[in-house]
Amino acid sequence: MGEVTIGLLHPGEMGTAVGQCLAGAGHQVLWAPDGRSQATGERAEAAGLRHGAGLGGLARDCDVILSVCPPHAALEVARQVAAAGFGGVYVDANAISPATAGEVARIAAAGGASYVDGGIIGTPPVAPGFIRLYLSGARAGEILALFDGTEVDVRLVPPPGTASAVKMAYASWTKGSAALLLAARALARAEGVEPVLLAEWGISQPGLEARSAGAARSAAAKGWRWVAEMEEIAAAMAAADLPGGFHQAAAAMYLRWSAGAEALG
Repeated sequence: MGEVTIGLLHPGEMGTAVGQCLAGAGHQVLWAPDGRSQATGERAEAAGLRHGAGLGGLARDCDVILSVCPPHAALEVARQVAAAGFGGVYVDANAISPATAGEVARIAAAGGASYVDGGIIGTPPVAPGFIRLYLSGARAGEILALFDGTEVDVRLVPPPGTASAVKMAYASWTKGSAALLLAARALARAEGVEPVLLAEWGISQPGLEARSAGAARSAAAKGWRWVAEMEEIAAAMAAADLPGGFHQAAAAMYLRWSAGAEALG
C-alpha cells in the first residue's frame, strides 16, 4: 500500500491499543473527535493518534478505516462511513455475527469501499501478542502488512466473513460461560444457599469463586456492550441451526448486571 493513512472509529480502550500499535509502526492514525469525551481525547493523544477533520475528513484523507466499536453500533458506523463517500478499505473488527458482517460488507461495497472482516481476541494493555486480530477478505493481506513489526498478532482466515465466525465461536464460551457463573451465584443467593455453593466450589471446583467474582466486576464495567455481543452470538448459533437460547439468556444476565440489578458480595 505504500504510505498509508488510517482512520480509527473509535479510540475506546481496545481501539486505542490497536491504533497505538499502528502509529508505532509509522502509520498516520486519525480519529474523529466529534461527540467524543475528554477522556477519549486524552487516551487518543497518549497513544499517538491525531485529530481528523470529522468523519468526512477521515473518508477523504484515509486509505483505510478501522471500525472498533460496540457491536450494536457496527451497522450504523458502516452506514455513516459509506454516506461520507469513503472509497478505501473498510475493516470491521467488531464482535458481530457472520450475517451482520455480510450486511456491513454490502454497505461498504455500496459506498464504493472494499471490505475486510475482522475479529479481535484478547485485551489491552499493549504487549507482544496481547491480541490476535483475525482477518478475512480479498484485501486482508494488505491489512496484515500494516501491522508488521507490531505487538498485534494478525492471522488470516479464509474465506471472507470467517473472521467474525472465529470471534463468535470464541466469545460464545468465554463470555457465555462467565454469564452462566453469574446466573449460578444469583440463583444460589436467591435461594439462600450461596455460602454453601461457594464452599462446595472450594472443594470440587477450586478457583471458580474467584472467577465468578472477576466475571461480576467485568460485567459491571462492560456488560452494557456485551448484551449486543451475546445477541449476535445467539443469531450466529440460530443461523447454524444451533440453540440460540444460551446466549439470549447471557444477554439478559449482562443487561441485569449493567443496570446494577445484581452484585456479588
